[in-house]
Amino acid sequence: MITRKEALDLLHQEIPQPNLIKHVLAVEAVMTGLARRLGGDEEVWSRAGLLHDLDYAHTMDNPERHGRMSVEMLTGRLPQDALQAILAHCGHIEANTAMDKAIRCADPVTGLIVAAALMHPDRKLASVDVHFLLKRFKEKRFAAGADREQIAECRNLGLELEEFLSLALMAMQGASQELGL
Repeated sequence: MITRKEALDLLHQEIPQPNLIKHVLAVEAVMTGLARRLGGDEEVWSRAGLLHDLDYAHTMDNPERHGRMSVEMLTGRLPQDALQAILAHCGHIEANTAMDKAIRCADPVTGLIVAAALMHPDRKLASVDVHFLLKRFKEKRFAAGADREQIAECRNLGLELEEFLSLALMAMQGASQELGL
C-alpha cells in the first residue's frame, strides 16, 4: 500500500490548490478518527480519506470522471476497499461498507467545521465546540456547500449527529497544525 509520504508527494504533484490539500488532510484526520471509533483499519481508512480527491484538478469540470480517475491512478497502490470508498464518496457506487459510509459523511463535515473555525476571531479549530457546530448545522446558508443530508448519513454508521460532529471536530483539532487552523 502507498505510504503516507508517497501519498502526500502524489497529492502535491496532482493538486495545485493549497485549500484542497488542506481539505484532504482534514478528511484524512476524520477518517482516522472514524476508523478508531468503528474498528476499521486506520491506515487504510486514512489513506482513502487523504486520496479521495486526488483527481479533482483534472475532473472538477467533469463530475462523472471524479473518483474514477483517482481509482485508475491508485489501482495497485490502495486496497480494493479503499478504492471502493473513493467511488462511494462521490456517489458512483452505493455506500455498502463502513468505510464507504464513513467517507460519505467525513467529506462534507470538514467544510462545516472549517467554516465554523473561520468565524472565530482567532480562526482556530480550538475555539469551536460541538454546540456551535450543531447550531450552524441547522443554518442552511452557513457553509452551504457542506451537504447536510450527506453529513447526517453518519446515522448509517450508528452515530448520532452530535457524536459524529464531536468525533470529527476532535480529529481535526488533532491535525490543526497541519491544517493551519
